[in-house]
Amino acid sequence: MKKTMNNYSTIFEAVGGVEGIRKIVEAFYPKVLKNPLIGPLFPADIDPVMERQTLFLSQFFGGPSLYSDQHGHPMMRARHLPFPITPERAEAWLGCMRAALAETDLPDELQELILVRLSGPAHHFINQP
Repeated sequence: MKKTMNNYSTIFEAVGGVEGIRKIVEAFYPKVLKNPLIGPLFPADIDPVMERQTLFLSQFFGGPSLYSDQHGHPMMRARHLPFPITPERAEAWLGCMRAALAETDLPDELQELILVRLSGPAHHFINQP
């Protein structure tokens, strides 16, 4: 049976829980690191970033409060303030996520829903013209 949001109450469940989120994150960060606009903002040792992102996205998409349990309140805008985030960088980040999602077997409708949900925060983090 093909996954659709109609069969699940949360995006977290629809993508396959923590393991589904982890697969998306593992497809996403190699694209981020190769991207000339945003790659330089990330550390060479990306594993801790990937782990935090897995915890955060699990929570953000309706799963357990894994991120908050380990790191406290997400305060994502404050955590991103030290990095120069422009509209172009926000779009590059979303483009990397779109490419990562395209590598999954998730239905297009679910991929688009994920991107819509991530678009708000991505643009909220913009702190440079």
